[in-house]
Amino acid sequence: LTEIFRQAAESAIVMNAHAVNRGELPDLRDNKHDFFFLRRLDPGTAVDTIVDLCRRRLPQNMGIPPDQIQVLSPTRKGTAGTAALNRALQAAVNPPAPGKVEKAFGPTLFREGDRVMQVKNNYDVLWASADGKEVGMGIFNGDIGQITAIDVSSGLVTVDFEGHLAQYTPDMMTQLEPAYAVTVHKAQG
Repeated sequence: LTEIFRQAAESAIVMNAHAVNRGELPDLRDNKHDFFFLRRLDPGTAVDTIVDLCRRRLPQNMGIPPDQIQVLSPTRKGTAGTAALNRALQAAVNPPAPGKVEKAFGPTLFREGDRVMQVKNNYDVLWASADGKEVGMGIFNGDIGQITAIDVSSGLVTVDFEGHLAQYTPDMMTQLEPAYAVTVHKAQG
């Protein structure tokens, strides 16, 4: 890939990514911009730092709202894998609150306001635009959305995929995973 779409051309992220592509080490000394390096030797401490970055430091210091931060991890398992990170980040940036509905589907607790990812192509999911003027079918592997409603009695979960509202029955919930943190592999897909 030669054209950058997600960051400004002068972004330190872009400059360091180009350095890596050329086989060079990124510059880890300049921590003043949008690319910085924080060394944590213990995975638990790394998780605490990531949670603090997402909940407090990046919003306060860089004006980035938590719902615009995507955490990447090389693995799903372990102390700093996506499963543990998603639980910690959910607790930090979308904690339980009065009137905020939550429901467990298998081992995963989903809560209104959670960021989720579709993990399997499903050409049969019906969606409608928020204004109801547009309808369509299909939510696809890697699509990220936000849970807007959970009906506890029916188990029906409504997810907003960038303006496409889709409803999930309980048997479809295995197609959704928390997406505060995703694997590098999934992010590249």
